[in-house]
Amino acid sequence: MANNFMQQARNAMNRLTNMTNGGQNVSEQEKQAARNAIQSAYTSASPEEQEQLQQLEEQLNRHNQMQ
Repeated sequence: MANNFMQQARNAMNRLTNMTNGGQNVSEQEKQAARNAIQSAYTSASPEEQEQLQQLEEQLNRHNQMQ
């Protein structure tokens, strides 16, 4: 189950990155979806996965600062 949540979090961040790199505006809804996916993944993540999730959160914060 954790792998599924991790994959959803990664996919959400990839969508944001692709949208940003493509010059598209990222909606607040997209950002919230990524935030929710990351938080859901934390519930059953291993310590290594939690570290990866923390990196995804930092990436999301950078997206928020850019826009």
